[in-house]
Amino acid sequence: MKLKQLESYLQEVNKFDQPKIEFEQYPTTPHLASRVIYTAESQYNDIEGKLVADLGCGCGMLTFAVGFDIDEDAIKISQENLENMELTERSDIVMANLSEKIKVSKKVPNPKDCQINSSLINRSRKKFDTVVMNPPFGTKPGNKGIDMVFLETGIELSKGAVYSFHKSSTRNYISKCAEKWNYSFEVIAQLKVP
Repeated sequence: MKLKQLESYLQEVNKFDQPKIEFEQYPTTPHLASRVIYTAESQYNDIEGKLVADLGCGCGMLTFAVGFDIDEDAIKISQENLENMELTERSDIVMANLSEKIKVSKKVPNPKDCQINSSLINRSRKKFDTVVMNPPFGTKPGNKGIDMVFLETGIELSKGAVYSFHKSSTRNYISKCAEKWNYSFEVIAQLKVP
């Protein structure tokens, strides 16, 4: 599919009526999503015929195979989008709190919830060819470091590439973490988020 076609196709995706600030729900624009997906496929062959996970899928702008999100309302919008685009046969949406990993080490009041999420992540470890995500950036109170939790989870789930949006101010830190985790790190695009 050509880039313009992909962007036009993604214009049809329903957006949040009332984004939840606590989840940092800022929808990925069709312009940004199309460029990431197009680049991942045209330059790296990481989309077509691959099992792809979208972490923090929100309304489903980047979801091609399996989307994960914590918010029930976001999941409903994402499922509506999959139905409208006739992608329900090829896609699934999973409700999961990917940030629970950060709380496990802090002895959360209900560790059973963490075990469910840890179990889900363990069962899904290295099952996906590609992971795409526009994670929360950790700019809201209580969310500090959440972008890195998402990135680490993406690395755990992917046996191939991870495509992730991050603030350019965190680039050096991400590079150091990737090195520490023994993963390569490459900036493939610098895009302005509206």
